[in-house]
Amino acid sequence: MLLQRILTAAVGIPITVYIIQFGGWLFASAIIALALAAWREYGLMLRKQNIEIGMLGGAASTLLLLLSGWCGNSEEIIMAIWIVLLWTLLRTLRIWQNNNHSFVPAAFSLFGVIYIGFSFMHLILLREVSTMVITQTHFANMSLGTVYLWVAFLATWASDTFAYFVGTALGRHKLAPNISPHKSVEGFVGGVIGAVLAVLVFGHFTAIPIVHRIATGMLVGLVSPIGDLAESALKRFCCVKDSGSLLPGHGGVLDRFDSILFSVPVIYYYVRLIILQ
Repeated sequence: MLLQRILTAAVGIPITVYIIQFGGWLFASAIIALALAAWREYGLMLRKQNIEIGMLGGAASTLLLLLSGWCGNSEEIIMAIWIVLLWTLLRTLRIWQNNNHSFVPAAFSLFGVIYIGFSFMHLILLREVSTMVITQTHFANMSLGTVYLWVAFLATWASDTFAYFVGTALGRHKLAPNISPHKSVEGFVGGVIGAVLAVLVFGHFTAIPIVHRIATGMLVGLVSPIGDLAESALKRFCCVKDSGSLLPGHGGVLDRFDSILFSVPVIYYYVRLIILQ
């Protein structure tokens, strides 16, 4: 198990770095593939509780959201969101009718499009932010969106790591015992501190102002555990250990991106509403 985790990380980390730095069609294609894989995992998990959602309709809605995010035009994004909402509403009503007027499959279908499609769309939106704004770094010239995408990833990974070690060493008070018994308040605090430290270090090499380093680090540290708990609640409901097995030793796409899916939208809106104003 440990060897599988190490091998997957050894292969996956360089590929991830290259794809993020390359951006463009390659990054968008990778995110689309991951989002569709996540949607499949979501549907298969729910089947274990005999809940059938609109797999093809949800995948189509997710794809439309991601393609609109890649276009990057606010009018196109708004139009895509309205189309997806209308399509999802119609599919939800159809699922509701086909399940003896049960709201459970319909609700999970609607939630899935928001949880997966809308969240993954923000990965593309953030990567494409201000492609003409170049930030001088010690590594390479990067767009503003690339820098803050790395902020989201690094802060999330640091938050998870610090939360684990601090929680293991000092954890006494349960954070959400009914959802994830091993998570503690002490680990949560350690995760916030770890996220801030990670952005402080990264920001030193990418000329991020100190105020934004602290703010984004704290935001990720506070939000990323919510994503982790949300996926834990979903897996507990479906009685599964992992969302899938696409990534050997790490589980599925949702297992690896649960926290990122909550962190990236927050960072995106921070960049758009605070930094670029």
